[in-house]
Amino acid sequence: MNIFNDPEFLIRFTEVSSYIPGRIRLRSKKLLGNPKLAQQIYKELASFKEIQSVEISILTGSILILYEPEVIMANDKLAKMEEYIRVKAGRK
Repeated sequence: MNIFNDPEFLIRFTEVSSYIPGRIRLRSKKLLGNPKLAQQIYKELASFKEIQSVEISILTGSILILYEPEVIMANDKLAKMEEYIRVKAGRK
């Protein structure tokens, strides 16, 4: 799975739990008790040098992404993801 090749992934499988620039928490029921999916998502997100850290919990179904907002804008895919999440969280 490549969540960036499937832009509907964020729409279908996650909800924005919290968002402030530099810190995003997503939740997904699909992650509950699903270490294989968690590993796939972690591997993909952690592969981006622009992302400082990724924490995934299969107990709570959460994905915590930490990053520098200015740095992430240099990567089109990550910038689009951040923009989508910002809008979904109701931020301007």
